[in-house]
Amino acid sequence: MTDQTVSAPFRADVARGGAFYRLVWKWHFLASLYVLPFMLILSITGGIYLFKPQIEEIIYESRLNVEVTGEPHSLEMQQAAVMAAFPGSRIDGITTEQAPGRATVFTVKDQNRVKSYVWVNPYTAEILENQERNSTMMRMLKKFHGELLLGDVGTKFVELSAHWAIVMMITGVYMWWPRGKRTWSKVFSLPSNKGRAWWREVHMFTGILAFVLIFPLLLTGLPWTDVWGGGFSFIQEQTGQKSPSLRFGGKPVVSSASEGEAITYAQVIETARVQGMTLPYTLRPPKNADATYWVGSATRDRFARSEMVIDQYNGEVLKTVSFADFPILAKAVSLGIGFHQGELYGWTNIIQNVIASVLGVILSISGFVAWWSRRPAGELGVPAAPQAVLSWGMIALVVALSILLPLMGASLVLALVLDWAIFKRLGWFQGLKLTA
Repeated sequence: MTDQTVSAPFRADVARGGAFYRLVWKWHFLASLYVLPFMLILSITGGIYLFKPQIEEIIYESRLNVEVTGEPHSLEMQQAAVMAAFPGSRIDGITTEQAPGRATVFTVKDQNRVKSYVWVNPYTAEILENQERNSTMMRMLKKFHGELLLGDVGTKFVELSAHWAIVMMITGVYMWWPRGKRTWSKVFSLPSNKGRAWWREVHMFTGILAFVLIFPLLLTGLPWTDVWGGGFSFIQEQTGQKSPSLRFGGKPVVSSASEGEAITYAQVIETARVQGMTLPYTLRPPKNADATYWVGSATRDRFARSEMVIDQYNGEVLKTVSFADFPILAKAVSLGIGFHQGELYGWTNIIQNVIASVLGVILSISGFVAWWSRRPAGELGVPAAPQAVLSWGMIALVVALSILLPLMGASLVLALVLDWAIFKRLGWFQGLKLTA
């Protein structure tokens, strides 16, 4: 027999109490239909990506580690071997840990601006392996996590899911909050029922834990997105809160001369060492006769990261940037990225994010099973909701969320228009009237 609840008719009035709860439940349900598949994907891919260094150490062991056979060759000699193997390409970066037994990693960019990694044995200047950057396992995983391997279109879908996930979390907390006979001790109790009720309890219990651990991950992931992140970047620029880093742009710094003999990579590395820069280093050679060397710390410790620009002829340090130089919003974004990737406070951060990933998987599966088990046969099973007249306060909250989360706001307007123009006439959904 199908488990179906027949609800009493609702009065078109200001939604309060049970009526408002069912209205929230409806939008929580509709948001979940879109969000949960993405949450499952992002939880799995994000959880795996937390172990990027360990995974790469296993799958790329033969190209990352080499036998120590004397003194390493200069980076210039290693670079010459790379350029001979890839004529017409340009060196985009060099990563060196300056540790015995570790390969040097060159990033080269070809005539089509396609980047590849080239691993070089520093003791023999032999090329160990090369691979297009976007075809490496963890790079593909990262792109799948951020854009589903669908480019700009995919990243919009992922961003939309993040926006609605925030709404889903907020509405979920409201539904979880104890009311009536549901006490605080009950909401914090482990699931104890059977069947559909057990899955519902699992979903609610997991949901409140997910709010604590996943909600911060949603917020710290927003600066990477196209729409929200692009708007936030614009605000940073207009308020002087943009990162001063020269790694990905900024006002270029030129060398003191446009001709002469350039200093060596060894001198650049020694300058970085003397300045106290934390290993490993990433270097970028000058692009032309007027340009400079750029060297930065690739450490996972955000507080220890720094970079400097060095004159390619006299070795003078022309500019230095450290984490302390970042304005407050740029610091917040950088720390948020570190937290999101499990780099901010060591293994505690990683374990916390792993738990969040597991909760995301459980939340997705339990939500699906709870819905499927209560869904009337042959129907979507959208919760019955009132034709509500919302208060001005609720309208203000909806408008504020739509402004703060623009893709969510746009999709909400589209959903309401479709509900009014099509769905209500077909009897698919109960409408939501946003009037005061």
